[in-house]
Amino acid sequence: MAQSPEVAQVSTLPLPTSISSLGVAATEMRPWGSFTILEEGRGYKIKRIEVKPGHRLSLQMHHHRSEHWIVVSGTAKVSCGDQELVLSSNESTYVPQCTTHRLENPGVISLVLIEVQNGEYLGEDDIVRFQDDYARNQPQAK
Repeated sequence: MAQSPEVAQVSTLPLPTSISSLGVAATEMRPWGSFTILEEGRGYKIKRIEVKPGHRLSLQMHHHRSEHWIVVSGTAKVSCGDQELVLSSNESTYVPQCTTHRLENPGVISLVLIEVQNGEYLGEDDIVRFQDDYARNQPQAK
């Protein structure tokens, strides 16, 4: 049976890469916890981030991406520019591109959040670290 031109056009579009549907969960461990890439496509990446109680990520910024953070469970202390806020389950915030920010878990249970990155370049080397509790070297931002 021949496909209509509309169906043929749709079927040639690139589909997003759903890492979990491929059975290849890309979890990376960090001193503060871990992150798992759930899906990525052109201009976006979705991660599940888990931060251990009492730990925090580096004070950082990104040249090429913005981030949306949605808290799934636990408590998030967020520094974004000159603002500081505390978020609980089902609350969210936006981190604009080129804005210093930090994520911290001040609670006693693991903080789990979903991060949606948007931008032209989403590599892990687009992190400019200003302060880091774990003395990690500063990667060079592209």
